[in-house]
Amino acid sequence: MPMNSPSHKPRVAVVFGGRSSEHAISCVTAGSVLAAIDPERYDVVPIGIAVDGRWVLESGDPERLRIEGPDRLPAVDGDRATIALAPEATSTGLVVTEPSQPPRTLGDVDVVFPLLHGPWGEDGTIQGMFEMAGVRYVGAGVLASAVSMDKAYMKVVLAAAGLPVLPSITVTAREWERDPAGCRERAASIGYPQFVKPARGGSSFGISKVHDASELDAAIEEAVRFDPKVLVETAAVDAREIECGVLQALDGTPETSSPAELRVGGDHEFYDFEAKYLPGQDTEIDIPADLPPDVTAQVQELAVRAFEAVGCEGLARVDFFVLPDGRVVVNEINTMPGFTPTSMYPQMWAASGVDYPALVDRLIQLALARGTGLR
Repeated sequence: MPMNSPSHKPRVAVVFGGRSSEHAISCVTAGSVLAAIDPERYDVVPIGIAVDGRWVLESGDPERLRIEGPDRLPAVDGDRATIALAPEATSTGLVVTEPSQPPRTLGDVDVVFPLLHGPWGEDGTIQGMFEMAGVRYVGAGVLASAVSMDKAYMKVVLAAAGLPVLPSITVTAREWERDPAGCRERAASIGYPQFVKPARGGSSFGISKVHDASELDAAIEEAVRFDPKVLVETAAVDAREIECGVLQALDGTPETSSPAELRVGGDHEFYDFEAKYLPGQDTEIDIPADLPPDVTAQVQELAVRAFEAVGCEGLARVDFFVLPDGRVVVNEINTMPGFTPTSMYPQMWAASGVDYPALVDRLIQLALARGTGLR
């Protein structure tokens, strides 16, 4: 049945899990989205990517995809029926294969909602696969995803577009092994304190705050566990952490949410994994952020400029520091931010008049309206 037929119910493949260290967070995000998609409007197919890379037909039960504690994180069940895109270049069908059974098709997919965080999902790799297959999908394309995932290149692109960013250097595992003294010298050149983080990571895995040179080696070793490319950047001392959501209107115009402010308390020096995702933390969130009107306007303007500088589509969350002297600098841009109802991105849009189900629906509609191929 044609996609533009009045009786056609678009088929949405929700893809989650993945091979990155953010597998569990992707599952949590998927549980929230699966619960929010209107089954009267869309035919939903939940697809999990196991940690070993296998694609399976997953359960659509959101309860199975919740975090129940620090040692009880959700994961894709790799023992389920394997699934794949049909191999024909002109087909967008999904084929399920089960042991000792012939393949059975799930029909054409109108759009994929890739709820993947980190490498092999948020970095342009899976977007490239969808582009090759001619499948519509939610969110940023190949280049925007890749640039935004790699924080070192993201800073290069943002700075080239005239956006303010903090000083940083990049250290590769090979450089660290061959010339640790030179790496230490380059790191010292941008001053302390610093944040040391995997260049292509997320959810605060592998991030350390380095107060002086004595802590640098351990921080780099920790970051290298997650990524052979490490970003060392100046820490914004006494800065306010501000975030802003960007969402395209149906005509493609990027719109901004009310900015939010994060205030991390307790024993957390920064917004780490526990502060982000586990209950009982002392993190406080103000939406809207208590900022002077001119600073709010500047944050929103820079959010749109960052969105356009990397060529984003659909959605993004742009993170900022407001320095004690009043300057606003861009920290990073996330093309697939955390998407649970308690995540910052949906909360900011809820405070701006777009509730969670409406937000999910907007993103699907944007993807359905977007053509395949070069845009």
